[in-house]
Amino acid sequence: MTLVAGIDSSTQSCKVLICDADTGAVVREGRAAHPDGTEIDPAFWESAAHDAVRAAGGLDDVAAVAVGAQQHGMVCLDEAGKVVRDALLWNDVRSAGAAAALVDELGGPQAWAEAVGVVPLAAITVAKLRWLADHEPQHADRTAAVCLPHDWLTWRLRGSTDIAELTTDRSDASGTGYYDASGDDYRLDLLELGLRGRRPHLPAVLGPSDATRGGDRVFGAGLGDNAAAALGLAAEPGDVIVSVGTSGVVSAVATAPVRDGTGFVAGFADGTGRHLPLVCTLNGARVLDAAAAMLQVDHAELSRLALSAPPGSEGLVLVPYLEGERTPNRPNASGALHGLRVSNATPANLARAAVEGLLCALADGIAHLTGHGIPLRRVLLIGGAARSEAVRAIAPQVFGVPVLVPDPAEYVALGAARQAAWALRGTPEPPSWQPPRTDRYEADPVPAVRERYAEVRDLTEGVE
Repeated sequence: MTLVAGIDSSTQSCKVLICDADTGAVVREGRAAHPDGTEIDPAFWESAAHDAVRAAGGLDDVAAVAVGAQQHGMVCLDEAGKVVRDALLWNDVRSAGAAAALVDELGGPQAWAEAVGVVPLAAITVAKLRWLADHEPQHADRTAAVCLPHDWLTWRLRGSTDIAELTTDRSDASGTGYYDASGDDYRLDLLELGLRGRRPHLPAVLGPSDATRGGDRVFGAGLGDNAAAALGLAAEPGDVIVSVGTSGVVSAVATAPVRDGTGFVAGFADGTGRHLPLVCTLNGARVLDAAAAMLQVDHAELSRLALSAPPGSEGLVLVPYLEGERTPNRPNASGALHGLRVSNATPANLARAAVEGLLCALADGIAHLTGHGIPLRRVLLIGGAARSEAVRAIAPQVFGVPVLVPDPAEYVALGAARQAAWALRGTPEPPSWQPPRTDRYEADPVPAVRERYAEVRDLTEGVE
């Protein structure tokens, strides 16, 4: 049996899956935690990866490795390959003002959409670089190379120290704000715009089946986490993936790029040479965590309460911008509870309002995709919150279509492992692994839930 490894270096932890290269069957696995926070010394990613690898039984018998990781993070290196400052993560919103300035300087959102398919928000790497140039110019001056979390971790696991050997892939590069996935080219003028004239080295962009080596082991190009999940799910055009983890993500595999001047849809690339238009919210499963904490219940009881309340929560609506928001772009917003009355002030209604508010924000994301002509054949619901029975049952009421919930799995790590097998083979297409088993959830749509949410959603713009 030939073995491959997929590594998922996410915001919260590192997961490693060792898989059969021919079938995708998981042979063993390991995990290690990452520190909390919106900035981190990348050394923690490396140490966590080594801990997770050890927990998975090591890599001595593994022929190929690939890394999937959180997107957009800014990792700055000096000429010697040393980290200049702690990496800023995607969910660090201090660069919101820098993003707005960059949008204006290029001529508005449509100009960015046409240039790279992405309109800068606080999460996007180019905005973080502008923040660095303005607030820490001494660090910007020392920066000889800029890379992303999966680029850096792959580079380190290969044993590299030369910044000239940094590599990335289309999916992750497409989230920087200075790479055009439709033309597969860096926009160095936009890099310079972000860094106020500086032009550090950027990783070489590898194709989806390209390979590098670290010792006697093959390394795949790696992927951004959303592209890795799509590859792990074997998603095809017509599939809309709704992932509810730390963030909420709605994405779809597409054969053509999307250029959205409103900035709602990011024109990312996928891990197969196609495209992955995507809508991301800052508020995912933590909305349910917060509701459970307020009600002093566990998640099973939160689900029971939510399912005991009627659709619409008797008029109670939660707008879930608990940590600011990225889509819509309201980094300083807070959450809001609307329609609270003595008659509906019950734990059940609050629990259901939390679930419905989370799902309505994601349904807005689906509408942004379909508004650009993305076909909706089925919804695949994944992520930590997909384990919630209330989320599963209420999702088809809010989304208005049947929802398929694949068996719980580490799909980012699985997609990275599938890419590793692809790089090992060097074939035109990825290996045909067995797609996951799914449970199907259907319910009559309840459009009134989204209609009521839409009535109060924009009132939250002023709640900062």
